[in-house]
Amino acid sequence: MERLQKLIANAGYGSRRWAERLIEQGRIEVNNKTASIGDQCEITDKVKIDGRKIDLERYSEEETKVLILNKQAGVVCSNKDEEGRKSVYDLLPKESRWVMVGRLDLNTSGLLLFTNNGNLANKLMHPSSEIDREYAVRVLGQVEQEDLQKLTDGIELEDGFAQFNRVTTGGGEGANRWYKVVLKEGRKREVRRLWEALGFKVSRLIRVRFGEIRLPENLKANQTQYLKPGQVSLLLKSVGLSD
Repeated sequence: MERLQKLIANAGYGSRRWAERLIEQGRIEVNNKTASIGDQCEITDKVKIDGRKIDLERYSEEETKVLILNKQAGVVCSNKDEEGRKSVYDLLPKESRWVMVGRLDLNTSGLLLFTNNGNLANKLMHPSSEIDREYAVRVLGQVEQEDLQKLTDGIELEDGFAQFNRVTTGGGEGANRWYKVVLKEGRKREVRRLWEALGFKVSRLIRVRFGEIRLPENLKANQTQYLKPGQVSLLLKSVGLSD
């Protein structure tokens, strides 16, 4: 027996806090009875959210697996696409049910993590974990030192205050120059929007690091690679989970 919100989080539907809010709102049923805070259940119990049955067993594999995908620009991060474009899920091994750790927009390439451990995925994505996300950005325009200072001091975007924790130059000539930027959250198009707020256009964007996991230099576009057991263990410990 486990607390209901923990089982929902482990299955990858959302964080424990999110599940608790739904319980408080009376939107979750266990075996056809409205759930209450503190309820415990088994992974085989019949659980519904807003009347729709969920599968608590879908990420219940014993061994945690983590997969790196080197996403190519133009590949979508959704399961289905109305325009028939290639999905990242088309590129994954079929042996597990994978949950994506964060997203990359259509025109962004680079490192994407997937895991069969829904609780790990939720922990890695939660803002409280404050995990570094590092990007290589090619910017069109003449960037001055005061612009870099504004990006690290912070800018008010339409959905709130945002900033880079670090910006470093990465080379390039002429109008296009490369920068490395680090931030600790994953809001939609945040890297692009920060540069655009200062009038610059991002002509290329690549995620190169998530936490301590770097994009392997030898991993080709749209190819995958499993993390080694030691790397998985460190990733689990970084968010307070055990092997």
